[in-house]
Amino acid sequence: MFEVEDLSVVYPNGLQALKEVNISLSDIGICGIIGPNGGGKTTFIKGVLGLTPAKGKVTFRGIPIKKWAKKTAYVEQKRDLDLDFPISVLQCVLLGTYPALGFFKRPGKQEKKQAEKALEQVGLADLKNRQIGELSGGQFQRVLIARTIVQNADLIFLDEPFVGIDVKSEAIIIDLLKNLAEQGKNIFIVHHDLSKVRRYFKNVILINKTVIAYGTVKKTYTKENLKNTFEVLDNPLFS
Repeated sequence: MFEVEDLSVVYPNGLQALKEVNISLSDIGICGIIGPNGGGKTTFIKGVLGLTPAKGKVTFRGIPIKKWAKKTAYVEQKRDLDLDFPISVLQCVLLGTYPALGFFKRPGKQEKKQAEKALEQVGLADLKNRQIGELSGGQFQRVLIARTIVQNADLIFLDEPFVGIDVKSEAIIIDLLKNLAEQGKNIFIVHHDLSKVRRYFKNVILINKTVIAYGTVKKTYTKENLKNTFEVLDNPLFS
């Protein structure tokens, strides 16, 4: 059970980015976080993970989410990452092994094998020595998914993972994520392409400064809820 109680985020300038979010989800699978630009989707993730000052309570399986830190993976939007950092593809994936290793320990042969296997899963084994800045957008996103696989997280948060990537990479990534969900992983994805929501997600959270609706896609992803979320009355995507 993933529960959020009265989560609110107010920026130092007084702007209320998120107000009194309340969610209770079980059997999460892959859950889409949907809403307009500036509606608080990224803020919601950061508030849940304690990456921005927030009020409220967040628990997973009855335990405060901060105690799940080692089993939580978060992939930011690509624009927030430094692609010029001098690190290879394999080294980037190996970063996913650090939470389990603890302080003062470095990845060894076993961790390297895990990283190489993850790269095989995302179809990038032949690029393991490439510097991350040399990759295409789709390739880099697949590297980040490989890092998540290696971490073996129970909670996975992805912020706009399909923005600016090729069709092949998107298909590979969504298939991998569906496989992870079948293994019992709980995945939250900030997503903007409304045409793919029914194909990609089991559950959905509709956000516009607060939660408008949440639950299974079948029950929640309705024309009325979309109108209330996007505050738009006439759009063929909402029909």
